[in-house]
Amino acid sequence: MPVLVLDVLKYAFLAILYLFVARAVKAIYVELRPQGSGAPAPRAAGSAPAARSGKRTKKPTGTMAVIEGEKLKGKTFTVTGELLIGRSSDCHVTLDEAYVSSKHARIFERDDKTMLEDLGSTNGTYLNRRRITAATELQRGDRIKIGRTVMEMRK
Repeated sequence: MPVLVLDVLKYAFLAILYLFVARAVKAIYVELRPQGSGAPAPRAAGSAPAARSGKRTKKPTGTMAVIEGEKLKGKTFTVTGELLIGRSSDCHVTLDEAYVSSKHARIFERDDKTMLEDLGSTNGTYLNRRRITAATELQRGDRIKIGRTVMEMRK
């Protein structure tokens, strides 16, 4: 083989290698970066959000029950406004699993509908065994899988 072809292949291989390393570093940075002040205050799992003085609290839109999972099986969470799910202690539902991102997914209200959104997690969020890529409406009986934990939407 000509030397020029070998040099081009060598530099192409190095470029691909550097891109791989850069993506790995970015993924680690996203998981470990400090969270801003916009994150919700930590509170006990399963507790309803506290009422702020002078503001009305939102009416609960439903409940979510954990049906599979090591530590949270059998627990229920009230969906009021926004419910963050992840490994971080700032989340409303804390899942201590290796396959769960620090801020993995959120359940929120939009136009009187309860929605589920993946927050750019590495391993994905599954709704009824299908990976979601955009905000998706939740119905009664829908199953959400995050890591090894499975939750069911109840209204």
